Amino acid sequence: MAHCYYHALSSVRKWGGVVDDYLPLHQWFDQSKAILADPRHRALRHHAEGIFMLETLFGATIVNADGRTVPVRLVGEQHVREDLGVIPSFADWARLISPQAWMLRGHPLDEAEVVTVDMAQASDGAAFKAMPVSGAEVRSVTTPI
Repeated sequence: MAHCYYHALSSVRKWGGVVDDYLPLHQWFDQSKAILADPRHRALRHHAEGIFMLETLFGATIVNADGRTVPVRLVGEQHVREDLGVIPSFADWARLISPQAWMLRGHPLDEAEVVTVDMAQASDGAAFKAMPVSGAEVRSVTTPI
């Protein structure tokens, strides 16, 4: 489908109500067109996790203009299926990304924090009593690289 309005019309045919009941949900899926105006924008939200994010943002259900309670997840599934024919996982999209050199380059920080854990000796009663409940003392030391 080319436009969120048509997704919303499809939702009206399935669950009743009016276009404005569903338009914000469908617009959320396609907001990524603002940064990439071709079908690759779908990689950001058109997958199973995107459908669950929709539910997190809009709630588990909406009540449409006809007073009918509609599960948000079903609306999300409808949108993704209408655009792709299936509901992929994010991993399905990520497999299509070819790693580039700039993705693999890391730059060390000026200073690194080294965390050491000293486990108390069970035979050292004094040290053991001074240890936290877990039996470990945690120290953090910052050293230049």
